[in-house]
Amino acid sequence: MSKTFTLFLSTPPYMYENTLTAIKIAESALKKGHRVNLIASGDGVYCFLKGQKAKGIINAEEKFSELIQKGLIVDL
Repeated sequence: MSKTFTLFLSTPPYMYENTLTAIKIAESALKKGHRVNLIASGDGVYCFLKGQKAKGIINAEEKFSELIQKGLIVDL
């Protein structure tokens, strides 16, 4: 039975672990065939800026781009 998950992200990409948590939840749910919506508001929209140069941590832009290709639906 497929379910729909909706995540809300409102924190900057590299200040807290919220971005990583959203990525992991979305990734896991998509792998199991669920539909995943992500709403980014406030500082959360910075997770989708192009040209991020994260070092030593997961690059939010790249990971969300991969997830979008796998079916993640994003609303900014």
